[in-house]
Amino acid sequence: MPDVRIASPQGKWILLTTVLGSSMAMLDSTVVNVALPRIGRDLDANLAALQWTVNAYMLTLAGLILLGGSLGDHYGRRKVFVIGVVWFASASLLCGLAPTAGVLVAARALQGVGGALLTPGSLALIQASFHADDRGRAVGLWSGFGGIGAAVGPFLGGWLVDGPGWRWVFLLNVPLALLCAPIAVRHVPESADGRSHGRFDVLGAVLGALALALVTYALIEARQGSLVVAVTAVAGLVAGVAFVYVEKRRPDPMMPLDVFKSREFTAVNLVTLCVYAAFGGFFFLTALQLQVAVGWSPLAAGTALLPTTVLMLLFSARSGALADRIGPRIPLTVGPLLCAAGMLLMLRVGPGASYVLDVLPAVLVLGCGMVTLVAPLTATVLASVDTARAGLASGINNAAARAAGLIAVAALPLLAGMGPDAYLSPSAFDDAFHRAMLLCAGVLVVGSVVAFATIRPLPPGCRRPECRTHGAITAPPLEGERAQKRIA
Repeated sequence: MPDVRIASPQGKWILLTTVLGSSMAMLDSTVVNVALPRIGRDLDANLAALQWTVNAYMLTLAGLILLGGSLGDHYGRRKVFVIGVVWFASASLLCGLAPTAGVLVAARALQGVGGALLTPGSLALIQASFHADDRGRAVGLWSGFGGIGAAVGPFLGGWLVDGPGWRWVFLLNVPLALLCAPIAVRHVPESADGRSHGRFDVLGAVLGALALALVTYALIEARQGSLVVAVTAVAGLVAGVAFVYVEKRRPDPMMPLDVFKSREFTAVNLVTLCVYAAFGGFFFLTALQLQVAVGWSPLAAGTALLPTTVLMLLFSARSGALADRIGPRIPLTVGPLLCAAGMLLMLRVGPGASYVLDVLPAVLVLGCGMVTLVAPLTATVLASVDTARAGLASGINNAAARAAGLIAVAALPLLAGMGPDAYLSPSAFDDAFHRAMLLCAGVLVVGSVVAFATIRPLPPGCRRPECRTHGAITAPPLEGERAQKRIA
């Protein structure tokens, strides 16, 4: 039985190392967008290379995050967490030293592998280490500090780009890892699931990642209209069908398809796909718009988006409590509509825009929408399946959100008519950005309609802090219920 108390020196060390580890991955999901224009100019990269700079990381992270959790359960959560931290830092060093855009993209893909190893482990370590009486508070502190990390990310990224340079956006992870890994080895007790059989769905993970990679490539390179792009698109669809077939036939699949027999679970994942596709496209393009078209510095662009995360940190818990009282249908219907309104307000943002009159109102409305829907979304995912499968359900929902953001970053510039050098022309980018915001708002409206038509009253959902006190901009928070059930 776990017996570490939160007030003990060991408890404080465990909190520190898990917060550092999760913050590395969370920061990297938010700071890179701010650095993209400078990266493009320094490495002479076109828009496709900037898309891959974001998507290479999300691709391996989304494709391998479920497998990463299983590896930790079997081989030891501390061991896999430490390997993930070291791997992530090594890939970050390679990113920071990358001489070309191609090397940067490859290093970002390696970063995602490290993120897939450390992200599930950070919460699992807390739930596997702390005494039952202290576990809820420990998870709340971990979630809160992680949310602060997400809030600081764009500001920190902008400051680094304006100051020592964009390479330090990645190099900053190295000293954090040098602090995090030794603390974990020295102070965090090892834990594993004794019932884990050691059989891993590597084929499913490879097929899933391959399908995402091929489809993403086809979308990013579709402007060429070549035979290679068409063949790649077909191959991606074939890999996706093969993934579904393998998951249906394997005795121990990474993503058991029977979980989708729950109508509510399927419905809320459809809402997740819509919501996080819009978020992924919005945060990718807005960081560029504020610098390319409006002419702001990276620091100003990063700071401009800070209110969204601050609102989530301040009010997500209240939103979750309200959803427990009135049910998830209204929040999951109204929330996307508020987010859509925020993105429509971004149509006012262009050359000469005022932060107070143009950007801030849009960001505040968007933040209110995110507050309204994120906590109820996670709670509804967990309430829609048996308690024993809550960890699996949360992992699938998290991976679905990341995959949605991945596809959005690949497809939105194409659909909005952005050329390879669009980010070098303020007027061309501004026009395409406005078209993209209309598309994002439309996707959110679809998500709202799906929620209204399919979500029904459910039992009270997630009452645990990680569901609510979280700056979940790029994906819903992961829930470690599987680890909790196994060690309680």
